[in-house]
Amino acid sequence: MNFIAATNNPGKMAELRRILERMGHTVQSQREAGLTLDPEETGATFAENACIKARAVCEAAAQPTVADDSGLCVDALDGAPGVHSARYCGRHGDDEANNDKLLAELAGVPEDARAARFVSSVCVWLPDGRHATFEGVCPGRVGFERRGTNGFGYDPLFIPDRVGVPGTPDTVENTQGRSYAELSAGEKDAISHRGRAMARMERELERFLADKSVLGMASGGVDIKEKDPS
Repeated sequence: MNFIAATNNPGKMAELRRILERMGHTVQSQREAGLTLDPEETGATFAENACIKARAVCEAAAQPTVADDSGLCVDALDGAPGVHSARYCGRHGDDEANNDKLLAELAGVPEDARAARFVSSVCVWLPDGRHATFEGVCPGRVGFERRGTNGFGYDPLFIPDRVGVPGTPDTVENTQGRSYAELSAGEKDAISHRGRAMARMERELERFLADKSVLGMASGGVDIKEKDPS
């Protein structure tokens, strides 16, 4: 299937392209599609924000669109930064400042109380108005310092519980305590919140495309959440 990816974030675009192409899809960035949209993310949930972005780009391009909204939810901070992850410091997209604020907020919090999870909601929006969202979750914890250069956002601080085994469908316990940003693409995609959401999308996509029961209904969507992130 041919998608436009509703994002202006180059790191997220690279991951979406890598995962979608591995699944056999083709994907254009907004820039490649000639779109300069930057919809305001006013939703209260990741799913709502993903739908806002996907719908806006799909309606502008009249092409199937995929959008991701994701963030880091830290138990010790009552789920913050959550949907405000990209603008936690007060400015949108300032990764360094966001990481600095997160470390400051967790100063003095011991390792066993730094549990966190990355959450992704991926929305597929079709020109006829049908849409579906697919959720993925990756549990882990927040480290005490940045480590690694392979990721973006909070990746240098997030330590997942498990990592993928490249070339296999297996995962193993992250005994070395490596951060998202220290993992290879294969190790990360197998366990990441975005990788899990898109794997769920791939499993459900054929059935969703064949379901015409919500044809033309702007509010007719399917919300598929992850029950078991293990």
